[in-house]
Amino acid sequence: MGKFWKRVAQGILWVIGWQPEGGKPVDSRFVLIAAPHTSNWDLPMLLVFAAYYEVRISWMGKHTLFRGPMGWAMRLLGGVPVRRDRRNNLVDQMAELFAERERLALVVPAEGTRSYAAHWKSGFYRIAEAAGVPIVTGFLDYGRKRGGFGPALHPSGDLKRDMDEIRDFYSDKEGRYPDLFGPIQLKEES
Repeated sequence: MGKFWKRVAQGILWVIGWQPEGGKPVDSRFVLIAAPHTSNWDLPMLLVFAAYYEVRISWMGKHTLFRGPMGWAMRLLGGVPVRRDRRNNLVDQMAELFAERERLALVVPAEGTRSYAAHWKSGFYRIAEAAGVPIVTGFLDYGRKRGGFGPALHPSGDLKRDMDEIRDFYSDKEGRYPDLFGPIQLKEES
């Protein structure tokens, strides 16, 4: 990401009335939680904020997004195709990706969908644990028209305590469609 794209992002944010909040993550490799994730607009907004902060992000997306003529564009925008319809060890694959790269900001939508979900998927946590990298909380708060990055959390192995910190961070964030943002709870916590 260069200064040109940062200026473009500043212009877009000014036009749409949004403000950045928080600083740029200090780590060069991390898992980035993307929440709340309730709209198709979340990805373009995430890309604008990533350009503003000069963070080159990679994001996992359904393999079907990478078909046809738009496939190359999705990869150019940092997309990493994943197949959710097959049983394969996504955590190990993503940990290997971290091992191969000196810089990697891997965006994981913890909800796993734009629709309401009764619980978050634990992949973001398991990937960070396996790769030995921190989790950074990223957000789009449509209620306040703010977006950016929160603090980094190094998985401690105490899932409940770590999730309590994450819940606390997201407690005042509002998605584009607030009723589609489900509880911040992992199945494993039940």
